Amino acid sequence: MIGFGVDYSGAIIHESTSKEGMEQPIYYWVPSIAPSGMAFYTADAFPNWRGNLFIGALALTHLNRLELDGEKVVKEERLLTNLGARIRDVRQGPDGFVYVLTDARDGKLLRLVPAK
Repeated sequence: MIGFGVDYSGAIIHESTSKEGMEQPIYYWVPSIAPSGMAFYTADAFPNWRGNLFIGALALTHLNRLELDGEKVVKEERLLTNLGARIRDVRQGPDGFVYVLTDARDGKLLRLVPAK
């Protein structure tokens, strides 16, 4: 197995970051954001976000938005950084809004709606 991961202790998890016959990741973070839930946005509530990928971040406590051009990441935006909350999951709801679940004893389910 290959990977770029590092254990919380700082120990290297994988023996190598590449190996013949295995593909390299399209995108990765160093240090890791500890990615959690992930969703492609396909609805109409946020037209500028259509086709973007949303990923929760447990380690860096934000919602990550990746703008894609085919299989290439062309822009990264970190949302909800002011919450200071680990993001456990992210989903697109049937209403077209983005839903985010925080990871805490008193965790919250947040609904993102366009600004008026």
